[in-house]
Formats: sequence, structure tokens, C-alpha cells
Amino acid sequence: MTVYIDEVFLLNAIVDYLLLLSAARLAGEPFRRLRLGMGAVLGGLYAALTILPGLEFLSHPLCKLAVPVGMSLVAFGSAKRLLRVSLVFFGVSAAFGGGVLALQLFLGAPAVLDLKTTLLAAAGCYLFLTLIFRRTARHTGGELAPARLELEGRVCRLTVLVDTGNTLTDPVTGKAVMVAEGERLRELFPMGECPGAEELRDPIGALEKRRGEGRRWRLLPYRAVGIPWALLLAVRVDRAQVGGEDYGPILVALSPTPVSDGGGYNALIGA
Repeated sequence: MTVYIDEVFLLNAIVDYLLLLSAARLAGEPFRRLRLGMGAVLGGLYAALTILPGLEFLSHPLCKLAVPVGMSLVAFGSAKRLLRVSLVFFGVSAAFGGGVLALQLFLGAPAVLDLKTTLLAAAGCYLFLTLIFRRTARHTGGELAPARLELEGRVCRLTVLVDTGNTLTDPVTGKAVMVAEGERLRELFPMGECPGAEELRDPIGALEKRRGEGRRWRLLPYRAVGIPWALLLAVRVDRAQVGGEDYGPILVALSPTPVSDGGGYNALIGA
């Protein structure tokens, strides 16, 4: 049977990307699609090289172990819980292998599946894992994306976690609310006018100081784990862009504390 190296690379890269994406979502880790793609390319290159003459040593068990470890480091190297998400990746890969074997037995397929069948198996495995198993995960995690905020001609750039578990919305418009570290929004305000951390811990007092600034400022009620009810000072920006999506004018709540335990992002918004 003829095996084409480009098909081997493409097949394995796509499957590896879906497996890495599944692991990130199941482990509840923020992720960057570019890093996942780089990890998937590494896996695709390895698979393609193993079929070339003279490179049979790449099939050694140590090489087979080193490659997924390298893929994890490339895809999740900045993750705070790197070991956790790596173990989930290995588990997802094992589940996929079992799924492909079951599909082979069910269809009576040959030992080597064609491109279409394997991609369908990978897509089915991804959907099953993300739609079923994630119910038992700690949380769904989210994707990191660049954000651009505009306010009266001033611009601020942030790294935002687009979190599917964040349901905070504006009670007036129903739009998603961004929660950002107050200290990171200094560029949105004139010099010396950005509320500091101490001021943000008293949102009612902070709002009273800004009564003369129109309806741009308001108090936003929220709930979180361990916090049944609280308030945040929020400002309505003229425009917010997250990744490739334009949210238009939205409320941005100013947090007096960091929103990320590892510092990988400085704002949150619902998916």
C-alpha cells in the first residue's frame, strides 16, 4: 500500500491538535491556539519522519515517549499545572487509541485506517470527551486572547481569558461584562485618574467620587465561589475587541485584586 508523507503529516497534525485541545479543556487550563498548533505540528513531523528510510530508530519506545512529552511542553509550557494537563493529554491520547481500535473492530477495517475514517474518529473522540467528560472536570477552562479597549480616544491592551464558566453580564443590556485588574487600566484614563486598589475595595465610595462624570460609571453586583454577593466598580468603555470579535461598548469591572493566580492573563470575559 502506498503511503504519502504529506497525508501522514496532515492526518497526525490534525489528530494531535484535537487531542491537545481536548486535554486543555478537560484540565481546565487556559490555552493559546498557536501553541496548540505548534505542538500538533511537532507530532505530525514525527509521524512523517518515522516512515522515511533510515529513520527507523525513531520508532524506539524512548522516542515515542519523548515526542508527546515535547508536544506537552510546546503546547502547555506556560501552564501553572503543567503536569496535570500533560497527564490528561496522555489519557486523552490513550482514549483516542482505544476508540480507533474499537472502530476498526466494528468496521472490520484494516490495521491502517484511511485519512477520512481516522479524521472522523478523531472528531468523534473530541466531541465525546468535551461534551460528556467535561461535566466531571473542575471547570471548562478557556482560551487566552488579546483584547483592545477604547475610552475617549485612549487605548489599553490586555490578555483576556475567554472563560465559558464566566456568566457575568450587564443586567441592563444583557451583554457580557469584562472583569479586569484595575491597575492594568491606567492607560484608559487621564494621568492620576485611574482608581487604585485601595479605592476599588470601597466601590460605593469610589462611585460617589465620580458622580459628576455622567453615566459611564456604575456598580455591578456579582457572585463567586465563597462570595455570595459583592459589588465591583465598573466603567463603560466605548469599544472592546477580544481576539477577532468586536463587542462594541461594554462594561468593564475593575477588580482590586489579580484575576489570574499565575499571572498569565489580566482580564476575564464570558464566551
